[in-house]
Amino acid sequence: MPNDSRSDGAPDGADVDTDVAVVGAGIIGVACALALARQGLRVTVIDGQEPGRGASYGNAGHLATEQVFPIADASILKRLPAMLMDPLGPLRLDWKHLPRALPWFARLLLNLRPAPFRRTVAGIRALNENSLDAWRRLLRSIGGEDLLVQEGSLLVFERPESRHAIDALRARLEQEEVPVDTWRAGAVRDAAPQLSAHLQGGLFFPRTGHFVDPYRVVLRLAEAAQACGVRFLRRQVRGGRLRDGGACAGGVALATSQGELRARRVLIACGAHSAGLTAQLTGIRVPLDTERGYHLSLPREHGRLPFPVTSLERKFIMTPMAGGLRLAGTVEFAGLKRPADLKRAWQLHRLSQGLFGADLDAGDATAWMGFRPSLPDSLPVIDRVCGGRVLLAFGHQHLGLTHAAVTAEWIGQLAAPPAAGAPRALPDLAAYRLDRF
Repeated sequence: MPNDSRSDGAPDGADVDTDVAVVGAGIIGVACALALARQGLRVTVIDGQEPGRGASYGNAGHLATEQVFPIADASILKRLPAMLMDPLGPLRLDWKHLPRALPWFARLLLNLRPAPFRRTVAGIRALNENSLDAWRRLLRSIGGEDLLVQEGSLLVFERPESRHAIDALRARLEQEEVPVDTWRAGAVRDAAPQLSAHLQGGLFFPRTGHFVDPYRVVLRLAEAAQACGVRFLRRQVRGGRLRDGGACAGGVALATSQGELRARRVLIACGAHSAGLTAQLTGIRVPLDTERGYHLSLPREHGRLPFPVTSLERKFIMTPMAGGLRLAGTVEFAGLKRPADLKRAWQLHRLSQGLFGADLDAGDATAWMGFRPSLPDSLPVIDRVCGGRVLLAFGHQHLGLTHAAVTAEWIGQLAAPPAAGAPRALPDLAAYRLDRF
């Protein structure tokens, strides 16, 4: 039986439907819902889709703890024009989206200055360093250890002239204390013999892992959450407001496609769709944009790779999964409403040609597009505002899967009542606060 104590200051007789309404049923929202329910809170998850059917369904499956640098650095400025002119390249900007995207890109450029860039790296690193252990704890708690493979990952390069870039990247990663090993061509062939013999070598990251099926991870978490009493409602959230009552007493009202839902608190965890509701409830407009990511799943490809492999020059990743080999990594800025350009997904198969001794089999392949929620400083919002009535967990860009478990732990700490006679112990979340915008 859920604990009905009112730790947030609301009176016992408050007119509410749930203690916490979680808006968003992706990997972040579901993991957070489970953490909150385990505190004895009544939790309701609201989403227009079934759990895990958004960006969480089609991510690369890689727990990318080695990726401590933001999505762009100063070096991209020289390459940007050529990248944008290539309609099927790793980065595409829909020119119709440019007017809306310009303020976001302006903020991105400002964050490339040395001081904010260092803050971003420190913020990503703090999440990454806690991510793998947090996932182990979470999976162990639901009996889902079989979903995670911890065999590391590999970044390969093909051109001899790329060795300088590889060496420079290793030096930067070592400065950030990221575990990394240099592999020569022979080591690459020994570990992944089906890769092409012309590969020059790469960087191996031992403290990374991947999921055999990211969608199944969300489903298993949702099952565990339901077992703890979490309700899942398939509804569109059309808006929200803080209810009268002062401090936390009034709670929050959400306007949904099936009427109003009242909660003591709300957690906004709906990824790329989070900006509007955040502005309505907090008055702060976050510069949230979406990186439209594509994948191509090859169901006939099993056993090609023992772990995720990324190409330095071709800028995409290949992850072995239970359903075959998943190719992912292309980025497109075109907003939330433009239809998917699935040619970008099929381009991933063309990019793979030459990376293996024999080309990949694309028979029965399926293409997909999803929305990555990205903020211009490459850091998520993880915060508690409005007197505790509004919790926030969104904007994890390429690292939503990587950061989901640790984000859930931190949200759980933000929502937990202080222990009797002891001050509340909270993580240092200054880098992820909403008021940085």
